[in-house]
Amino acid sequence: MNDTIELTELSARDAFQAAYENRYTWDESFPGFTADVTLIQGQETYTGKVFVRADLTVEVTGISDEQVQESVYTQLRDVITHRKRSSFEKSHSKHEFSFGEISPDGTREILVKGDAMGSNYKVRGKEICQVSRVMGRMAFTINTKSSLDTGSGYLSAAYSAIFRNPETQELLNKIDFQDTYEKVGDYYVMAKQVVDSLEKGQPINTEFHFSNIQLLEKATA
Repeated sequence: MNDTIELTELSARDAFQAAYENRYTWDESFPGFTADVTLIQGQETYTGKVFVRADLTVEVTGISDEQVQESVYTQLRDVITHRKRSSFEKSHSKHEFSFGEISPDGTREILVKGDAMGSNYKVRGKEICQVSRVMGRMAFTINTKSSLDTGSGYLSAAYSAIFRNPETQELLNKIDFQDTYEKVGDYYVMAKQVVDSLEKGQPINTEFHFSNIQLLEKATA
């Protein structure tokens, strides 16, 4: 299928599936990796080590502040969740898809029926550029501003997450992300993430740096 997709020639399901399967994910041979991690927030700097196993479980060590260590763990888990490969049929076989509005830039809304979290999407060519969901008293929308073409799928490079009250649409929080990846062996691994958010009305800048990234030896039978 060509990189440029005429969405009008595809069903909503086919258009979404093409974008879903174009996400960059790690294959079944991914061995895991270790890395040094540095977290910078304001005037504070923390260092430690991360260990990601082949099954994508995560361990963070060496950070004396337990809350900061948990923050690094959560950040890494969130990132790695998106690298886990899952078939379209396994994830979306029970969902029904239909087209919504078309934006002037050609972005096409994909409406989903049968999703427990009320998920809707927008696709641009072969990329998912927006995800909207409702989780209890929280509604959030993630907008992708730019991406990295790895040659084996795309990675979101700059994106924002907007959180609202689903009933009143009151803005609760907005977080901007800038991600940088490094190719190590055959795999792309995050090297840096910059997070800009608001906490009680105050801007907070947090940087995660991953260095000395080394793939683990793949276990053999």
